[in-house]
Amino acid sequence: MKLSSVNGFSVFWIASTSTYFGTYITTFALQVFIVVNQNGTALDVGWINASRWLPYVFIGLLAGVLIDRVNRKFILVTTDIGRGILLVLIFLLYSLDLINILYLALIMIFFGILSIFNDAASQSLIPQFVPRHLLTRANARLEQSAAVAETSGPALAGWITALISAPFTLLINSATYLISGILMNFLKQPNKAPTPVSSISIGQLLKEGVSWVYRHKYLRILAFNTHVWFLFHSMTTTVFITYVLLELGLSSFILGVTLAVAGIGAVVGATFSPSIGIKLGVGKAISIARILYCPAVVLIILAHPIQFISEVGAIIMLMVGQFFYGLAMGVEGPNEMGYRQSITPLQLQGRMNTTMRSINRSMIIIGAPLGGFIANEYGSHYVLMISATGLALCAIWLILSPMRNVKLENG
Repeated sequence: MKLSSVNGFSVFWIASTSTYFGTYITTFALQVFIVVNQNGTALDVGWINASRWLPYVFIGLLAGVLIDRVNRKFILVTTDIGRGILLVLIFLLYSLDLINILYLALIMIFFGILSIFNDAASQSLIPQFVPRHLLTRANARLEQSAAVAETSGPALAGWITALISAPFTLLINSATYLISGILMNFLKQPNKAPTPVSSISIGQLLKEGVSWVYRHKYLRILAFNTHVWFLFHSMTTTVFITYVLLELGLSSFILGVTLAVAGIGAVVGATFSPSIGIKLGVGKAISIARILYCPAVVLIILAHPIQFISEVGAIIMLMVGQFFYGLAMGVEGPNEMGYRQSITPLQLQGRMNTTMRSINRSMIIIGAPLGGFIANEYGSHYVLMISATGLALCAIWLILSPMRNVKLENG
């Protein structure tokens, strides 16, 4: 059975692609907006990033319970449209000279709330459309779309931002979420549906979801390792913008180009991720991908001393580092998600996804402002050194664990 013949997946894929473009353009334009239009610092960028993920700490687990009890398609439609409206609101407040870092943080908290439900519903809906043996390929297809968005999104955002400014870029980008919401509305209801859980108490549902993740022999290893990985990953992504714009003194267009190269790496990684997972097993595929992150960040760090010799050399070093970072994410993402979805019953998909994502995003809330604080005190390249060390430890931990021997069962 081919993935293209799976009923409903094509519409879901197109809508998701629109959202991916929205995510990458929003992330880029928002951080440029903070640094350029609001005269913000790395710490400001860190706080805004943290506010975006703050809702995961308070309502992430409850969101999983709701997703396992209501129509997931309805959640996707309403949250996509809601996020588009919030981006319009940022532009309107800027136009009226009413926006500041505090208001921006409050808006991003609401943006984060909608993202919690959207992301978890999206990940939980895929197993309802796609047979187990095609889950890795389906996630690879989605990862490829995300990688294309990552490749062209930042470069496009950099060009638009340089042309019409970051606030207008956010306004234009609101359309990507609105389009996704409209497309999701035409999504046919999948044949498979989770077993109703409405008769069980919320407390029991929460306990059931958390227990599934942290009592599973292999999933708990992957979960804990991923939590720590997100801490150091968030530090890297928080300071990269200020590292390039302020410490290296490069333009927003060059910043977009370097980020786009990460997308190229992700396309390559996602293309080969199913075959790598089949040949080596998902455990080894994820472990090998985790090994690549540390040298990728090291290459980015080396751009700092190289710039004193050649600016072109520094840009090349940034691009190579971003390529390998994206390559690792492209290989890892589909295999990790395919494994998680394949071992989890349909009625637990929402709670499994939100349990892992809630803790992962909690790590961003810690890592993003921490990275911004250290960058303000000592420089962004020092934060990258800490991040490279942490990512290396995560890789060693996973490759030495029983998780490395896990394979995805067909069926």
